[in-house]
Amino acid sequence: MALVALTAPPATAAENPPSSGHSFTRTIYLIRHGAYDMTEKGDESVVNGLTPLGIAQARLIATRLRGMPIKFASLTSSTYTRARQTAGIIGQMFPDLALHTDPVLCECTPRTWRTDVIKDVPKEELDASDAQINQAFAKYFVPTKTVDENDIIVAHGDLIRALICKALGVDTKAWLGFNIAHCSLTVVQVKADGTFKVLAVGDTGHIPPNLLSGLTATNPELVTPKSP
Repeated sequence: MALVALTAPPATAAENPPSSGHSFTRTIYLIRHGAYDMTEKGDESVVNGLTPLGIAQARLIATRLRGMPIKFASLTSSTYTRARQTAGIIGQMFPDLALHTDPVLCECTPRTWRTDVIKDVPKEELDASDAQINQAFAKYFVPTKTVDENDIIVAHGDLIRALICKALGVDTKAWLGFNIAHCSLTVVQVKADGTFKVLAVGDTGHIPPNLLSGLTATNPELVTPKSP
């Protein structure tokens, strides 16, 4: 799914300070991690690594990014294994970019109008998720002051959808109204005046249909054929 030239007003003066007269643009390339092993339990910064399908998806988005006629300024991922591994594969295409990790980009559970989805989620967890979303938005969705800048962020489906809602100026409770696939590409521009333009949401043009996953409860498996 792609959205073209959807522009939202500034969120608040605190989140987006007034422009100083320059016209530089920050463009954020948000990548959802690749397909991962969902059977493992434990610390998600240790378990739940990419499956062979997830590795293939990560290589496809890495190739797409590498083919863009732009220079990337940064590569950042959440601290979860699946996001770090996806970012690591992308980083192989950009040896000059150091990979940074940030826990504010980890998966969370945003509030939603679908009360059946969050009925068993403690209020404290929902409050923490709201605070995390706001923190991530305030940290990364900010104007650049000196040059046009292109940043790669590898994160998670729920968080990315909530951030897109904020960029569009709509209630983040709407995040369940759309979905994004593994290793899909979402692009948001931050203008100098603090306004946002969403250029793409969940773009999967680089992934063949038989390698798509993350849009349903079940994912395909990518296996190596046995030798005859």
